[in-house]
Amino acid sequence: MWRKIIEHIPDISVFIQALLLPIIPLLMYTAGKWIRQGLTRGLDAKKDHPSSNTNRKNEEATQLLSGHFERDVAALKSQLSMNADFKSREFVLKGTDVRVCIFAMEGLYDTDLVDTHLLTPLMHIDIEDRQSLHRPSGEKLKKRIRDNLLPITEISETRSLSVMKETILIGVIGMFIEGMDGAFLIGSPKGKTRGVEEPISETLLRGPRLGFTESLSDNMGLLRMQGMNNSMVFSQYEVGNRLKKRMILAYLDDVADPNLVKEVDRRIQKIQIDAALDSGYIEQLIEDNTLSPFQQIHNTERPDRVLSGLLEGRVAILLDGSPFALIMPVTFTMLLQSPDDYYDRWIPGSFLRLLRFLTAVIALLAPALYISFISFQPGLIPTKLVLTIIETRQGVPFPSIIEALIMEIAIEILREAGIRLPRPIGPAMGIVGGLIIGEAAVQAGIVSQFLVIVVAVTAISSFAIPVYSAGISLRILRFAGMFSAAVFGLYGLVMFVLLLGTHLVRLESFGVPYVSPAVPYRISDWKDMLLRLPFKYMRKRPVMMSPQDRDRR
Repeated sequence: MWRKIIEHIPDISVFIQALLLPIIPLLMYTAGKWIRQGLTRGLDAKKDHPSSNTNRKNEEATQLLSGHFERDVAALKSQLSMNADFKSREFVLKGTDVRVCIFAMEGLYDTDLVDTHLLTPLMHIDIEDRQSLHRPSGEKLKKRIRDNLLPITEISETRSLSVMKETILIGVIGMFIEGMDGAFLIGSPKGKTRGVEEPISETLLRGPRLGFTESLSDNMGLLRMQGMNNSMVFSQYEVGNRLKKRMILAYLDDVADPNLVKEVDRRIQKIQIDAALDSGYIEQLIEDNTLSPFQQIHNTERPDRVLSGLLEGRVAILLDGSPFALIMPVTFTMLLQSPDDYYDRWIPGSFLRLLRFLTAVIALLAPALYISFISFQPGLIPTKLVLTIIETRQGVPFPSIIEALIMEIAIEILREAGIRLPRPIGPAMGIVGGLIIGEAAVQAGIVSQFLVIVVAVTAISSFAIPVYSAGISLRILRFAGMFSAAVFGLYGLVMFVLLLGTHLVRLESFGVPYVSPAVPYRISDWKDMLLRLPFKYMRKRPVMMSPQDRDRR
């Protein structure tokens, strides 16, 4: 009896692995803590030593127009005349001796606005107006031109030379009038933009075909046109120290939690960057944990997805020049949901959602399970399947981790190459390249046939995740799981899953737990988590969002 008991005692290597397992999470936690402390010290040092550019910007902001026509025109031309696209036009009001000069940047202003609604009224004044404008005072002239001669909606005044320079550079028309203290800023930027098209990154079988564009005004209009709502608020910001852009914070005033709006506003106010070329810059600057592989802000091209988030109590950010809006806060289950779940009946919607959760598990753990079973725990596999795998691995010179890495890296290279290639040949190259490489690797005896199946199923599963950024996170973590399984087998994979689950539980997005409503447990919010129940049972907004109005009307 004792002999049989001794035979079942694991080898000494198993005990060594068990002793080493707790060390890995401790080292990772310590390394992450050191990195966070280093980043914090760097940010504090930057705050304590402000850039010398701040004083220069303050000096520029205090430059005021002198009110002298020739002097102000010369000052503005001296700052902008080095630009080849800078245009100016000086003329005299017909029937008067009042001089006018307009400034604009070629390609950014509306030529019809200048010719029809600006030059025509000022250069073809009626006889009665000529008498009233002959030798007028500055205030009378300004009021007369603004109220009677400029049929333009967007018009404002400024006395700052730096403000006038900045607005002209983004496409606004500046106008000096002799005798006027300040200057007029007319119109809004009219750069070349594309029309409203179907979103490329989020295709649906059923639902609206509208997607955001690079025009901020068009994007705001797309949200407004989804339905009449008096409580939708658009708060405007300017981001970028050198290249300024308009940014909009959108929310429903009677639904969104005021504390959430204040927190987002606080983080936006702290943004210091030369230029925000895309909303991805803003996403990285205001997220909670920059070291986490998981995104804490959701990006989307779909106006309907933004509006559904606003109706749940979330807030959104729109950036001029970017077709991707940001939704916050975000939870992990939200990244596996698709608008298709709501546009179709609840039974197929729930089935497809469960299928996506399954594909996420496969995309994350399938290669790691293959490595752990083949290298460490083959006894857990059914006998017939083990014999089949052994037969397919005959002649393979590499261990399971090496052959898995070869195939996974090859698939990632093909995926990236398919994205970068021209659209007509990209998909064809990915399919043909995958088939050729997989078949050639099997014929050469580098990898086994069973591994090719595992890698193919893993790659297809990662394509089923509706949010591209979430798929990238799982693809990166897949390699971490493979290395854990290669070192410690199934024990290492279990520790990897536990460590990943611990990180997810601790992670937050703007104060909302990342794995809500699972942790903390809120049964009322489970109606729209793994399953999507019928709408008649979803009468309350999610508790985790702390909405002001919980009833869905």
